Amino acid sequence: MKNIYFLLILILVTFSGCKSTKPIAGSKPAVIPGETSGYNEQTPVNFSEQSTWILGYFNPDRLTHYPYSTWYTSGFAEYVPSSEAMNKLMDLSKDDVKIKVVMGTWCPDSRREVPRFMKVIDTWQFPLPEMTFIGVDNAKLSPVGEYTDLDIVRVPTFIVYKNNIEAGRIIENPTTSLEQDLVNILTGMKK
Repeated sequence: MKNIYFLLILILVTFSGCKSTKPIAGSKPAVIPGETSGYNEQTPVNFSEQSTWILGYFNPDRLTHYPYSTWYTSGFAEYVPSSEAMNKLMDLSKDDVKIKVVMGTWCPDSRREVPRFMKVIDTWQFPLPEMTFIGVDNAKLSPVGEYTDLDIVRVPTFIVYKNNIEAGRIIENPTTSLEQDLVNILTGMKK
């Protein structure tokens, strides 16, 4: 009888200690500034791991913190927008313009284009409160109510609104350059 109790206790202890270590998408935000979640400057980061994904609405400042800063900071610093296109952009009104940025931190295209886009936005001095950032998983889904209406097929997708009406999109890669594509969208020019 003692052996049966001992065996039952052993089985209970063994099975109660087993938990899946695979994170559930959307269950917990990825690395938050100031939080130690196993990442530090010396830890190599695999952005295909769900624990690194940013899902849902987020503040773009989050990209300037580790581990995202490993690609964001250099991408932002190294991009030099076309002065000709930036001059045209500077002449355009920012009034009634809103921008949605849909990206995946797991996506190489997002990691390349979002810092560049933010360099254009910074140079243009576009107000960040007029921008919305949405993180998606690798199935391009996000826990945001309005998300399915955005009809996202590829990321990154930069959606430009003028007077609350979609004026155009830059999808995955710019047609000419990010800054020229923005000029084209805001002036209604064909790409």
